[in-house]
Amino acid sequence: MIIKRKGHRYIDVESGKTLDAWFPLESQEISRSCLAEKYGVVQGESFELEVDTVESGPTSAEDAYLRLHLLSERSVQPNQINLEGVFGALPNVAWTSAGPVFPEQVNRLRSLVSQEHHHLQVSSIDKFPRMSDYVVPVGVRIADADRVRLGAHLASGTTVMHEGFVNFNAGTLGPSMVEGRVTPGVVVGEHSDIGAGSSIMGTLSGGGKQINQIGRNALLGANAGIGISLGDDSIVEAGLYVTAGTKVKLPDGQVVSARELSGKPNLLFRRNSQTGVVEVLTTDSTRWGGLNESLHSND
Repeated sequence: MIIKRKGHRYIDVESGKTLDAWFPLESQEISRSCLAEKYGVVQGESFELEVDTVESGPTSAEDAYLRLHLLSERSVQPNQINLEGVFGALPNVAWTSAGPVFPEQVNRLRSLVSQEHHHLQVSSIDKFPRMSDYVVPVGVRIADADRVRLGAHLASGTTVMHEGFVNFNAGTLGPSMVEGRVTPGVVVGEHSDIGAGSSIMGTLSGGGKQINQIGRNALLGANAGIGISLGDDSIVEAGLYVTAGTKVKLPDGQVVSARELSGKPNLLFRRNSQTGVVEVLTTDSTRWGGLNESLHSND
């Protein structure tokens, strides 16, 4: 897929290296400015970029930023474009209230902007900025913007609560409640709930190349986790972590590895409180009641 867009980038003046890139919607030519530019630490400039987002991975910081924008703009869904090598293409940046700079420039910048009576704040030191500084998708609520990285895909009707976290190349496909961790490669189907403190094994963790997902109308309970895909209308009880190798007892008494149930619908995973055995029963989304629709009408 060939994409051509106009953007604006900040460049570190001393090294000439790109710090970040912003791609306005509809390829508009819109400039940015910041105090770091005013005092000559960075330089801003407009540019145009054309990339093939499928055949090869990012070859520059600008290329990587464009791909992350496409995900957060909802132009593509997670796992639809090539992000191989994205970490190597992105520089580590200090994200400050006076603009992005390399970490070694922070003290210099702090001194320079003091002339503006500006108290410099550094929100993070990372390769990925927060999504809301670059893309603000309509129809979503994000309680803590620091916990959603650029490259997250949030469908309209998504609510990310304070302890929720959505990484790049991951996200939701419809109205959803996110109070846990949605890691790279993972997608959450519509009308599903990712409970507080829960986690889903993604492609950058123990999952390796395995792409796990949450189906529609599913519930991942508080402090629960999965290393498999959770099918439509399925539930993992609070506090239970189901890895691919977890031994699960079926209703007929047969014991299988959880990987054999990956992605299958209408299942309830629970731990028997008397025996400690992980069991799976048939169920449906009425068991947990589904999302409160009024909470996810984010107009």
